This record gives sequence, structure tokens and C-alpha cells, in this order.
Amino acid sequence: MENISSILLYVVIVFVILILIKGIVTVQQGYMAVVIVFGKYKRIIHPGLTIILPFVENIYRKISIQNRSVELEFQAVTADQANVYFKAMLLFSVLDQNEETIKNVAFKFVDEKNLMQALIRTVEGSIRSYVATKKQSEMLSLRREIIISVKEQIDRTLETWGYHLQDLQINDITFDEAIMKSMSQVVASNNLKAAAENEGQALLITKTKAAEAEGNAIKISAQAEREAAQLEGQGIALFREEVAKGMTLAAKEMQDANLNTGVILFTMWTEAIKHFAENSKGNVIFLDGSPEGMQRTIKEMMAMNKLGNNQDNPAQN
Repeated sequence: MENISSILLYVVIVFVILILIKGIVTVQQGYMAVVIVFGKYKRIIHPGLTIILPFVENIYRKISIQNRSVELEFQAVTADQANVYFKAMLLFSVLDQNEETIKNVAFKFVDEKNLMQALIRTVEGSIRSYVATKKQSEMLSLRREIIISVKEQIDRTLETWGYHLQDLQINDITFDEAIMKSMSQVVASNNLKAAAENEGQALLITKTKAAEAEGNAIKISAQAEREAAQLEGQGIALFREEVAKGMTLAAKEMQDANLNTGVILFTMWTEAIKHFAENSKGNVIFLDGSPEGMQRTIKEMMAMNKLGNNQDNPAQN
């Protein structure tokens, strides 16, 4: 009897331990569990450690409340019968953590596979319906409009399933090979045209700048030459003025001393001959060095001097 009692005690202890193990449930962070009792919805369990009634309550499904993504590749036909190939990425999540939402998510579809299939087909159908109203030439410029239109339609459908569309990205839009080649040729032609226009504009700008620089250089050079000539003329005029003043002063002093002013001209004559001799560089200058030539030259210089004095003092005439 004692052996039988011990065996029964061990059985009871093992049964209790199994019940405790069976009744302890852990729900990971990012998930929520749906509990059923004999096949009927009972309650939801939040993340953490929870105890359920063994053999009565069961975990029907663990629902992920994290964001999930799926990649799509499909084909659509435009209004002008052109094939368009799309590559897209869909990001969605459970709408919220309310009990009714989690319950809807748990029982709306048989399993996860059916949910993903319905979701993908719904997105593809919405994009195909939109593309069917547009022309092939409009596709590349309507990427944003396609996303906005599809999100508005998909959001309403997903909310009835307990989900929310976080984001829809169309990563690539391509066409048939013949259309792609034609578009490449058009793009290449436009690029060449744009490059030629840019090159022409650059060349025009370069030539314009060069012409402006050359014109400015010519203008600066002409102005410099004009100023140099003006300064040179002023220097010659000042030199002649100083020479005239010196000759006038010297002539006046000689007249006051009762000397012949021709001596000045004779001195200038000899100084000129001396200067020619000292500074000549192989050039030949013919001068009449005879007394008659010297007298003739002095007379001419005296006549020029007298003419200059008469012009400077017209009141004495």
C-alpha cells in the first residue's frame, strides 16, 4: 500500500509540474498573442510572462506588431498598349494594439501566406488600374502620382484587415527592349544637342571675353601712347622754353656789356658740332665748316632769333 501511495504521489507531482509548465507562456517583445478557449476567441496577451489555463486556453496565433516589408515585381499595360515593368517595395504594419484590431488581424485570413498573397495582388491591381489610364510616354514622370493614388486605395483596404500602409516605393520602371533602345537614342541625341549648345555658349563666352580683353588692351595701349606723346611734347616745349629764356637772358647781358650777341650763336654752333661728334654712331652728317658756311648759318640763326623776338614783343614793331 505504501508503494502504491508513493507512486500516486509521484504521478500527482509530475502532473502538477506539467500543468504549471504548460500554463506558463512567454510572449516576445514586438508580438501579441491571441488566446482561444475550445476554438473561441477569449483574450489577447501582451509581451511578457503570462499564465494560461492548461488544456483549456490555447495560443491561437502570435501577431507581429513590427513593421514588415515585401518586394514586388510585376507588369502593367498602358493605355497605348505598352508594357511597363515595375519593381516596388511595400512597408506595412498592424494598425494599432487595440483588442479589436488584433482580433481582426488574427482571424481575417487563414494564415500569413494568404495575407501576403492578398496584399501583393491588391497593390499590383491598383497600380495596373492606374497605369491603364496613362500613356507610355507619361510613366517616368508619374512615379510620385502613382504612389499617391495607390496609397489612398490600399490604405482603405488594409484598414479593414487591421493593417496600415507605412510606405510604398517604386524603385524601378522599365519598358520593353525596343522602347528602351529608342529612349536611349533620344536621350543620347538630347545630350549631344545640349553638349553642343553648352560648347557653343562656352566658345562664344570665351571669344567675347578675349575680344573684350583685346579691346581693353588696345584701349589702354592707345591711351598710354597718347599720354606718352603728350608728356614728350610737353617736355620738348618746356625744353625749348628754357632754351629761349636762357638765350634771351644771355643776349641781354651781352647787350648790356656792349658785346656782340652773335657769340652766343657761334657757341651754340660749336657745341652742336661737338655733340654730333661725341654721340654719333656711324651715321654721316654733312656740315659746312667753312667760314662762309658758318657765317651763313649764324645769320640764319640770328634772323630766326630776331623773328622770335619780334613775335614775342609785337608792341616794339
